[in-house]
Amino acid sequence: MYNPKEKTIFGFVNKHNRISEFFLHYIWQNKLFNAENLTDDNNNEIKIVSPGIKNKDAGPDFFNAKIKIGNTIWAGNVEIHLNASDWYKHNHHKDKAYNNVILHVVADNDSKTISEDGKRIPSFVLNYEKKFSDKYTKLINNKNTISCNNYIVSVDKLILNTWLSRLLIERAEQKTEYAKSLLEFKNNNWEEIFYIITARSFGFKVNALPFELLAKSLPSTILAKHKNNKFQIEALLFGQAGMLKDNTIKDYYFSKLKKEYNFLKKKYKLSEIENYLWKFLRIRPSNFPTVRISQFADLIYKSSHLFSKVIETKSISELEKIFDIKSSEYWNTHYKFGKESSLKEKRFGKSAVRNILINTIIPILFLYGKEKNKAEISEKAINFLENLKPEKNNITKKWENSGTKIKNAYFSQALIQLYNEYCIKKRCLDCRIGHQFIQNK
Repeated sequence: MYNPKEKTIFGFVNKHNRISEFFLHYIWQNKLFNAENLTDDNNNEIKIVSPGIKNKDAGPDFFNAKIKIGNTIWAGNVEIHLNASDWYKHNHHKDKAYNNVILHVVADNDSKTISEDGKRIPSFVLNYEKKFSDKYTKLINNKNTISCNNYIVSVDKLILNTWLSRLLIERAEQKTEYAKSLLEFKNNNWEEIFYIITARSFGFKVNALPFELLAKSLPSTILAKHKNNKFQIEALLFGQAGMLKDNTIKDYYFSKLKKEYNFLKKKYKLSEIENYLWKFLRIRPSNFPTVRISQFADLIYKSSHLFSKVIETKSISELEKIFDIKSSEYWNTHYKFGKESSLKEKRFGKSAVRNILINTIIPILFLYGKEKNKAEISEKAINFLENLKPEKNNITKKWENSGTKIKNAYFSQALIQLYNEYCIKKRCLDCRIGHQFIQNK
């Protein structure tokens, strides 16, 4: 199996301007070679009935291929190398896993191929039109991160939209990997999982971890017992966040919260997280964790059985309304405990709501539909994205500069996935846009 740590550069033309094995995989898989009058290194006539299924794990490169050699049809595996001698460099001749290889596909047949059990494996030199490698080289040598920046606008719209749909699902699955792992540890308690993941999202990138630890230290079932008392919810959240320990702060609201928390802490036998985990440096004051915790408290106060409410929403406006929240009155004149500031209502802004809906709430809704085999819920999640404005960031700006129109969050999410997982990594051969570029006349 090809190892990207070896000398050949994975997915790229190497410094000697030789095509990588990955490109040979692409040519073989898509049958872009001359299929007429083929022979192996013993001059046996061969016919490729099926190239097999690409293997993404350890072992031969393609499984379950069917190759007619002479008058016999062989079923087995195919291994691909730049040089036939790489078979020995990679120690396949000592590995029983390669004994069922029926054909060794190479660019340079510089050696005979012998398996671990002593069998001679026929080799086949892969010949293809130079235009394919030229186009591939053009893509990966493009200094622009988006290699197809001058081509994408001419891509067939059906192909592009189908590909973006797949990328959107891929991104949603990546975003929900952690939530999915929590299912087992939280006994499939979707309300608790949603509570933890939503809390994490309130920290955005900088304070995501302490928000998550805060939620894990304070089960939603405890907060539910105080659903009618916003002050007690704030006391529990700020106390568990480790923000009520300072004995030097002489502030009425702080002291009141601290007194209430100390009582509730004993009642529920709670242990707070460390205060030093929270980051304030180089963050806009409106994004301070103190402000976000108070806003999170407002969300908990207004929405008991939060996830159930999210599931029941029928429109993006209903979903946005759930997150129409603000900090308590104290924070209108504070960003930190004990330090007064000018008067400003601390509402959860529209951009913050959109960010959380796109990156957390909607993906969890999608996962729930998938896990519960409720396609209508997953489809609703996708529809919500289609009714949200696209993100505005450096990545979406690059796509817009290439002439790509981004109509909504559905497209912006798909294009962000394309950029992060394919463009940056130059995975043009795995991309349907690159695929079309290479194969078009």
